[in-house]
Amino acid sequence: MNVSIIIPTYNRLWCLPHAIDSCRNTKCKTEIIVVDDGSTDDTWEWLSQQKDLTIIKQNHLGKCWAANRGFEIATGKYIRFLDSDDLLTKGVIDEQFQLAEDQHSDVVVSGYQIIDQQENLVHKQLWLSCNDFVAQQLGECDGSHYSAFLFTRELLIDIPHRPDYAFRDDRMLILEVAIKNPKLAVHSGYALLHRAHESDRLQFTSGLQHSVQNHQHLAIYRYIIDRLKSYDALTYRRISAAINILWPLSHWMAKHHLNDAIRLFNWIKELDPEFKFPEKGGLLLAYRILGFKKTQQLLRLRRLLKPKWL
Repeated sequence: MNVSIIIPTYNRLWCLPHAIDSCRNTKCKTEIIVVDDGSTDDTWEWLSQQKDLTIIKQNHLGKCWAANRGFEIATGKYIRFLDSDDLLTKGVIDEQFQLAEDQHSDVVVSGYQIIDQQENLVHKQLWLSCNDFVAQQLGECDGSHYSAFLFTRELLIDIPHRPDYAFRDDRMLILEVAIKNPKLAVHSGYALLHRAHESDRLQFTSGLQHSVQNHQHLAIYRYIIDRLKSYDALTYRRISAAINILWPLSHWMAKHHLNDAIRLFNWIKELDPEFKFPEKGGLLLAYRILGFKKTQQLLRLRRLLKPKWL
């Protein structure tokens, strides 16, 4: 098999057929693996009627376990992971497969488009040329979306989706890929139509979900930066790229977990002793005079007094 596409799904029958259709009608031999993570709608019944799919059912263990089970049985030389509410653009599977074959690449990268729930175009982002894939994925510039990428199966053998980082598993996977220094080929178009949702996709309250996401995001960056240090590959450029993500992360964490945010800020200062607050106007002045902790306490008081402002 040339390409295996792994689609974890849970109660997404309203969009799953569109995702699957976007994977069909290829010239290369394509295997579509759908892992139903215990759906309670008619997803499994519908999947059972499709003759061109490889289907697995599991008991609502989560996307990470679903993606890993799909990978275990995948037979393709190349692998793609696709969310069941996203779509691939027409012809892109064959185009990326041919690029991978012609250039002997480990990963074929591409741009993406964002669509709304009615599939109206919201945003386009072509692949940005960057001479440091690690810095790009750490946060130097737009790093696209991992469902826009085609990976060799061999590259991913020791890079599973990790349940400990379930809300940010795709970010963890692509950073682990990046620090392997894979050979890239660039697809010049848009491989993915990524659906933006108006409401929370996961069944958690927004406060709890965001808190867990933030802490998992931080844990990923600590892990990856430690790995880069161990390889003697943590350059100032990569530190700066990471801080592009870590600094706003400290703000989000401070809203509910100030002590954790303070520890994150102190870590930023350890990574870059010359760190300068990337703010303007009164907020910059507050940070310079009051410091991080007192400024965040002031911002918290402001949110309590005038919640509609923030």
